[in-house]
Amino acid sequence: MNAADLGEGSGTVIAFDEGRGTGTLRSDDGRELFFHCAAIAGGSRRIALDETVTFRVVAGHLGRWEAADIRPTRPG
Repeated sequence: MNAADLGEGSGTVIAFDEGRGTGTLRSDDGRELFFHCAAIAGGSRRIALDETVTFRVVAGHLGRWEAADIRPTRPG
C-alpha cells in the first residue's frame, strides 16, 4: 500500500453515467465514493447499477477520496 492508498473496501455501485464515464459507489460502511470508468479493473469501461464490488480507496482529484481498482464480486 502506498501513502495515497487508504485500504480496501466493498460496496455497491449506486450511480453510473456511461456518457461521462463517472459514477458513485456506496461502501459497506456508508461512505459514498466517486470513481471514473478508468478505475474499473480488467479493462471494462462499464459497470451495472447495484453491482457489488471490491475496491481500494485512494486520494483523488480536488481533494476527495475516490474508489480505484473496482472489481465486481460476482464472476462474469
